[in-house]
Amino acid sequence: MRIFLPAFVLLISACGGSQAVKRDSNISGPDPALPAPQRSLIPTVDIAPEKGWTAGTAPIPAAGLRVTPFASGLQHPRWLYVLPNGDVLVAETNGPVGKSGVKGLKGKVMGLLMKRAGAGVPSAERISLLRDADGDGHAELVQPFLVGLHSPSGMALVGDTLYVANADALVSVPYRRGQTRISDQPRLVIALPGKSGELNHHWTKSLLASHDGRRLYVGVGSNSNAGENGMAVETDRAAVWEVDPIARTYRVFASGLRNPVGLAWAPGTDHLWAVVNERDELGNDLVPDYLTEVHAGAFYGWPYSYYGQHLDPRVKPQQPALVARAIMPDYALGNHVASLGLAFSKGGSWSDGRGGAVIGLHGSWNRKPPAGYKVVFVPFVGGRPSGPMQDLLTGFLDAQGDARGRPVGIAVQADGGILVGDDVGNTIWRLSAESSVARPQTKKRP
Repeated sequence: MRIFLPAFVLLISACGGSQAVKRDSNISGPDPALPAPQRSLIPTVDIAPEKGWTAGTAPIPAAGLRVTPFASGLQHPRWLYVLPNGDVLVAETNGPVGKSGVKGLKGKVMGLLMKRAGAGVPSAERISLLRDADGDGHAELVQPFLVGLHSPSGMALVGDTLYVANADALVSVPYRRGQTRISDQPRLVIALPGKSGELNHHWTKSLLASHDGRRLYVGVGSNSNAGENGMAVETDRAAVWEVDPIARTYRVFASGLRNPVGLAWAPGTDHLWAVVNERDELGNDLVPDYLTEVHAGAFYGWPYSYYGQHLDPRVKPQQPALVARAIMPDYALGNHVASLGLAFSKGGSWSDGRGGAVIGLHGSWNRKPPAGYKVVFVPFVGGRPSGPMQDLLTGFLDAQGDARGRPVGIAVQADGGILVGDDVGNTIWRLSAESSVARPQTKKRP
């Protein structure tokens, strides 16, 4: 097997080119025209090998923006959260060791491919604190904040309680403003799908608190690509949960969302938005990942249909009554771009004064040419996506097609600065207006 697997990886990398395209026909926008599905014995595979940033190199910002390293030398930084005093929390994390949700030889090959892409590093199992006390756009204090976690992702502060979404559980710890380290043992709030030793295809669990703090919203990804592991292991997955942290109960808020990763409130509203990773192996140009408002009680199609009511021919038996309810998403972000981070920004001169959604596109592994590997901005008008996507941060792939970095989590600071977690470059990048000048503060923040 040690000899066969690498050979098989090379085989699928070469044969996957049968679905390659000479131009980038990636699909985006509010009303995408979808091609017919294409199925093949061997899917397209085009891995961007992990390379990292060399000295003096950085991503390329859009006109009107500049980029600087907010913190570097981290261990697979993915999810970000800005505390009320300006401190930044970062989950240094990766998937748990164990069952990935992809079975047999295919699962072993996928493991090798993900390792090549930079996703094979062990999880640091911690949240670290980054503090920029003098306001110069660079964190002087970088230290472990909460350790002993289990593949943590989402974070949310409600009053004096910090909630963390591990791969298998929502937990909480007490928090005091300005605290730089928490030694309390996390308290279980509610178990989440992903029990150790069981299949756990999508391990990340995003987290968002309601404005009044009475409810928590958790993104729970599916346990397969398109239901191939059977629907019994998909119970309450491919969904957004609404959790009552006091009663320690939950309900499925919305379903049929294959992997709802980034969650955010549209500014000044109680409208919940999410970015969703859609299914693979239906061709180079299907299915687009998307940004959508998530409505209570709504169904978004997975696994039976995609992008509304387009039937997935692989899924048997079908559920026509359920598919008839499937809602079409609001905005396509491109095929296989792996949309992860989501935050809303007021925008600036670089966006013609328009606000909108900032999204981290982690990048494809199964598309030619590659898609994603950048941070984009979707402008909003009247509370809805309006106009084409704008590239904010590019250059994560070098001229040879190697990955110097891959954007993940997105967070917006009080001064409008946009933070980007880069889990291959092990850096948190900061985007700010080109005309802005960092002004040192006269005293440290508590």
